Amino acid sequence: DVGVQPLAKEDIALVVADSVPSADIERALRDGAGDLCEDVRLFDVYAGPQVPEGHRSLAFALRLRAPDRTLSAEEISAARESAVAEAARRHGAVLRGS
Repeated sequence: DVGVQPLAKEDIALVVADSVPSADIERALRDGAGDLCEDVRLFDVYAGPQVPEGHRSLAFALRLRAPDRTLSAEEISAARESAVAEAARRHGAVLRGS
C-alpha cells in the first residue's frame, strides 16, 4: 500500500446568471476536471457592485488527486482550465476578474 497521494486545492470564482443553479455549475466543474476531481464544493456566493446586474459570483473549492502519484503543476492547471471551460460552455460562466 503506497498510502494516500497529496491533495491539490484550487479555488475558482465564476460569474454566472442568477438563473443558473449552483448545482449545475458544480456538475460542469466536476465533469470538466475529469478523473482527477475528488470533490467540488461551493463556499461563497456574492452579488454586488463588482458583479453585473442579474448575475452572481460563485466560488468553488476544487479538490484534485491522482490515485497513484503527486499531481504536477501542469496537470492541476489543465484540470482547472478544463473545469472552467466546461462551465463556460454549458452555462456561460466567466472567471471572476477576467
